[in-house]
Amino acid sequence: MADGDDDGSSSSTISSGTDPDTAARPPESVAGIAESALPSVVTIEAGSGSEAGPGTGFVYDEEGHIMTNNHVVAPAADGGTLTATFSDGESYEAEVVGRAEGYDVAVIRLIDLGDRDLEPLPIGNSDETAVGDATIAIGAPFGLSGTVTTGIISAKDRPVASSDGQGGSSSYMNALQTDASINPGNSGGPLLNADGAVIGVNSAIQSTSNGMTEAGSIGLGFAIPINQAQRVAQDLIETGEPIYPIIGATVESGGTTGTEGARIADTAPNSADGVTPGGPADEAGLQSGDTIIRFGDRLIDSGPTLISQIWTYQPGDSVEITYVRDGEERTTTITLGERAGDQ
Repeated sequence: MADGDDDGSSSSTISSGTDPDTAARPPESVAGIAESALPSVVTIEAGSGSEAGPGTGFVYDEEGHIMTNNHVVAPAADGGTLTATFSDGESYEAEVVGRAEGYDVAVIRLIDLGDRDLEPLPIGNSDETAVGDATIAIGAPFGLSGTVTTGIISAKDRPVASSDGQGGSSSYMNALQTDASINPGNSGGPLLNADGAVIGVNSAIQSTSNGMTEAGSIGLGFAIPINQAQRVAQDLIETGEPIYPIIGATVESGGTTGTEGARIADTAPNSADGVTPGGPADEAGLQSGDTIIRFGDRLIDSGPTLISQIWTYQPGDSVEITYVRDGEERTTTITLGERAGDQ
């Protein structure tokens, strides 16, 4: 995850500020976009005492809702403290509205805003992004709030599976990959496009950490596409629970590379069969032992890839599936079911 605590070194930092003598920059420049966006980005502290760690969030609406990652607020989910600090240094207590462990999305709400006016960040369309598009990431890497970095979209539809570090379920995302520098503390912050609109929620990094030192950026950052994150956020605001599309089958985790597909397990937890009787997969004719190799227009190389792809759809969507049974490729259409809440 792109989240973490300070490394315990003796250096100290303060939040960045705006120099009143700095000449105005064009609003379409990186500096102009940063100046406009920074007042709507918050540094989040969740937990208590030594367990508190920095994360990031951004203003989602004028009612005080902040979008962030589940793993950012997870330490405060069971009664811990939760605060959000703006770029002007003003801090506010917050409460969790809803968390989606699987999507790694959370919504919190600021408490007692007084007369503070909130300016939601504009929301872009992540489906329209292209490899090579410019990106701007804003967050609090290693607690350095108000940090702005730039890069490009270096890949799309990147299947990423990660854990929240709190013993919860793994999250799966069909991520936007960016080389904008993202580090622990950037989690939950916005990934902006060249127009200053949010196209993703920064969530995870790939690093060369060997477990003895804290992970850092090597130019491989991953963001939840905003189209998916926004859909999840609306469910959390309206009901407090996430809604997941499901196929009604348990797939083996497998690897994250290769061409082996996603094999439906022979058995599932609390079940003698990997296919739920009467569920979507059963209705589509799938059986335990079948290996799904294509879901819609996406080639499937593993269980995590399949899950991340399923979760880009909505319950009720019909999707064509290609699978292998007894060495023979077959095709069927599945209508996705739904599951409310994390299990």
